[in-house]
Amino acid sequence: MYLQNLALTNFKNFKEAVISLHPKLNCFVGNNGEGKTNLLDAIYYLCMCKSYFNNTDLYSIRYSEDFMLLQAEFSRNNKSEELNCGLHRSKKKHFRRNNKEYTKLSDHIGLFPIVMVSPVDSELITGGSEERRKYINSVISQYDRNYLDVNIRYNKILAQRNRLLKAKGETASMSELLDIFDEQLIGLCNEIYKVRKNFIEKFTPVFNHYYQFISSGNEQVELIYQSQLNDGDFKDIIRNAREKDLLLQYTTTGIHKDDLILNLNGTHIKLTGSQGQQKTYLVSLKLAQFEFLKEVNKILPLLLLDDIFDKFDASRVRQILKLVGDKSFGQIFITHTNLERMNIILKELDIDHKLFLVEDRKVEEREEIAI
Repeated sequence: MYLQNLALTNFKNFKEAVISLHPKLNCFVGNNGEGKTNLLDAIYYLCMCKSYFNNTDLYSIRYSEDFMLLQAEFSRNNKSEELNCGLHRSKKKHFRRNNKEYTKLSDHIGLFPIVMVSPVDSELITGGSEERRKYINSVISQYDRNYLDVNIRYNKILAQRNRLLKAKGETASMSELLDIFDEQLIGLCNEIYKVRKNFIEKFTPVFNHYYQFISSGNEQVELIYQSQLNDGDFKDIIRNAREKDLLLQYTTTGIHKDDLILNLNGTHIKLTGSQGQQKTYLVSLKLAQFEFLKEVNKILPLLLLDDIFDKFDASRVRQILKLVGDKSFGQIFITHTNLERMNIILKELDIDHKLFLVEDRKVEEREEIAI
């Protein structure tokens, strides 16, 4: 699978842009603030129906404009696929594949697998457990559509239960409603837990392989799935917590409390890892995600590398380049601010590519960028 053409209208800082892309490697070079990252985000948006960086869709519309439009042509399973996404400030989002609009956006997730590596991924290490749950969900949702549907249902019922808990004082009718919500949550929670546990068990060896390769095998890493369901049956857990839930007025137990512990040499990487080690950890997670999705979906995901070479020493950059330059990777997108270093990277990769200069909110293909 690869992206052939991309067109943007009023997307973030771009008024208009039309780009014809290379099936292997595409490099976007330019100063900070010119929109290199926004180009990658447009690709991510088309694959995942949302921005990688903004929770609110309206932030994707260019300032002073009322709408944005993204259009793309993919080659997928040797067939041409057209994607079209339109968003108006006062209307709902429209998403079409081959001119047919989706009734549920969740039906699109996983058809065009994608992996983004970005400096904002540091939140996986420094942020709260919600960031790591979002990461787990984003990976699993790209190969297990039922998991995505179950998660949506779980969150809806959880929100309803929390609204009920905010009503002060327990009554007979409230108790009956809590019983109903609990029964629904128990089944959904157990299903999500089993999928997450199975994913972490299979994903961890892949992650270890990539980390050892990039770090040259000098450090030990481990991923630990932390869940209340590790300690017993959720039916007992949620019922034993009801008094506490009523007091605090929210649901204190469930898979929405899960976490993924990221250890380096036996200690959480947030506490002891250097910047270089943390970045290696994150890149290894994402490359393992690529490998995992490739094996499960039997299709090569797109790989988006947003300014990831900053703060890496030369040896680790070289190891990453060896990986992404391999034939096992498909279409790759790289952004960089440094022209000289970008040219060095391209020379080391020694693969066919297209080079684009992003300047004055425009994208221009260049045969060669002079240093």
